[in-house]
Amino acid sequence: MKVAVLSGGMSLERDISLAAGKSCTEALQSLGYDAYEVDAATDLTYVLAEQKPDAVFNALHGRWGEDGCLQGLLEWLRIPYTHSGVLASALAMDKQRCKLAYAAAGVPSPASIMVNRKDIMAEHVIPRPYIVKPHNEGSSLGGYYLVDVGDMPADISETDRGNFMVEEFIPGHELTATVLGDRVLGVSEFDIGKWYDFNSKYALSASNRILPARLPKDIYDRCCELAQLAHDVIGCRGISRTDFRWDESKGEDGIFALETNTQPGLRPNSNAGEQAAYAGISFPELCDILIKDASLDR
Repeated sequence: MKVAVLSGGMSLERDISLAAGKSCTEALQSLGYDAYEVDAATDLTYVLAEQKPDAVFNALHGRWGEDGCLQGLLEWLRIPYTHSGVLASALAMDKQRCKLAYAAAGVPSPASIMVNRKDIMAEHVIPRPYIVKPHNEGSSLGGYYLVDVGDMPADISETDRGNFMVEEFIPGHELTATVLGDRVLGVSEFDIGKWYDFNSKYALSASNRILPARLPKDIYDRCCELAQLAHDVIGCRGISRTDFRWDESKGEDGIFALETNTQPGLRPNSNAGEQAAYAGISFPELCDILIKDASLDR
């Protein structure tokens, strides 16, 4: 089976995607697949049309690769692909609309509003503390700000345009749960202080993750239930990962879903890779499951 592993691309998460692509390619090759890496550039349509792979393994992250754009291209080219389809990818990437899907399924999320850059910098648009983040980026990239008690309004870079989500900050534990089809692989906890920024996710990732999360059983089980609900209501396929905050002072009512990632980082030491291993699935086995699930009209 000839498998094109798409990585790199044009998003802010290019370097993370390149690392994921290398890991996934090596894993598939170890199982006997004719797998090779493709850096997803602007000529991707022509490259794939010429190479004619049997399937695409999507290891892209961020805009273009996980927001429905690539998925639409692959549907048009009629090349089977992994992970979620056009609608689920676009929905999960748009944080505010994703929350509407959460609400329909009964998945609680922090209160938030969409505000433009100028108004956010002029005054506090919701009570502090709160988070300011782009509504369509991942990995805590693209101008995330934590505005704490006593802080001035966020000073957003000129390079960050468009509308932003301003979201109440939930104190307590940062958690994440990976779903593979109809199975939750595990819940991890992060020992990172106030919140899980890009540096915590990648530069310190080896030292700040705790698996399984140190949670009461009812809280752990509820996170699993909510992760599966989020996966299902968004319409995810293959694998997804949902991030949570838990305010332990409120018990089960203190669990809030932040966002669902339809393209979670895939490396042996990534959250999804570690949770798969915890569930008894090796990294090559995980990649094998995903590529065997590749299809069209997802």
